[in-house]
Amino acid sequence: MIKILFVCHGNICRSPMAEFVMKDKIAKAGFSDQVEIASAATSTEEIGNPVYPPARKKLEEHGIPCEGKKAVQLTGGDYWTYNMIIGMDEENMRNIEKICGKDISHKCSMLMDYTDRPGSVADPWYTRDFDATWRDVEEGCSGLLENLRKNLKK
Repeated sequence: MIKILFVCHGNICRSPMAEFVMKDKIAKAGFSDQVEIASAATSTEEIGNPVYPPARKKLEEHGIPCEGKKAVQLTGGDYWTYNMIIGMDEENMRNIEKICGKDISHKCSMLMDYTDRPGSVADPWYTRDFDATWRDVEEGCSGLLENLRKNLKK
């Protein structure tokens, strides 16, 4: 079982979008029995809150439900639970290291590292551009799925 944890600041926009987009892609590819996917926050600000309404709306526009998701915080133990911890931007990566310690097993990466344009996933909390975030998440998750295929069996 490959366990993937997507991480952003509050776990109400980018990381839950990535979680549910990736779950959808994994299911459609027939790998749901081989991959476990979740998301978490580096901060405590939104713990217990549902996916932010505009992010939820963007997922629903693409037929992807996210009911029941509540923001949770990343813990140091998550480093040992998950095979991959995927941050949305450089600040997330610094905070992941503060919470989990040094990435001695090389589990941590940024979502856009799986694309031809590495960098940050657009943060809609500040930009209010959920279309740009959708494009980044969709592209990053597609690249991640391609990267995972070599370790998954049909």
